[in-house]
Amino acid sequence: MAIKSDRWISRMAREHRMIEPFEESQVRQGAISYGLSSYGYDVRIADEFKIFTNVNTTIVDPKNFDPRSLVDFKGPVCIVPPNSFALGRTVEYFRIPRNVLTVCLGKSTYARCGISVNVTPFEPEWEGHATLEVSNTTPLPARIYANEGIAQVIFFESDETCQTSYRDKKGKYQAQRGITLPKV
Repeated sequence: MAIKSDRWISRMAREHRMIEPFEESQVRQGAISYGLSSYGYDVRIADEFKIFTNVNTTIVDPKNFDPRSLVDFKGPVCIVPPNSFALGRTVEYFRIPRNVLTVCLGKSTYARCGISVNVTPFEPEWEGHATLEVSNTTPLPARIYANEGIAQVIFFESDETCQTSYRDKKGKYQAQRGITLPKV
């Protein structure tokens, strides 16, 4: 398994539509950077969010998720309450090749402010918008800037294809669009 370079990512994006929309270079001026980097791709968070709230005194249960525990918000800046989190999604839509696995890590600009981003790996042949969990670990409200960088995706290519891909097993989050809530 090898980490893939910017040249490989660019070729895969152009020839196989692996990332759409695709930004060929880093966009930095006046923004938290996004786009192609040396060995990965910095994704943007879209302008739609689901912010956790305790207004309806629901219980968070991954097997029986109650959407009333979330408040929908759309806008250029999302305020995540102290010690809370919000769900978002990538601007980019991904189509992962059968011999590739990705790992996604939060950007250091947010990490240095106590804001963590959690994304599960993109499995071979998964496609869709990635749902992002953005945690504010601080005792203060935190700003998240829509349409700017939030996390970096690192691509690992195997020298052989997997026996069973995400598409083969009919994964429950296949071809997701928008923010997708937990499913069992």
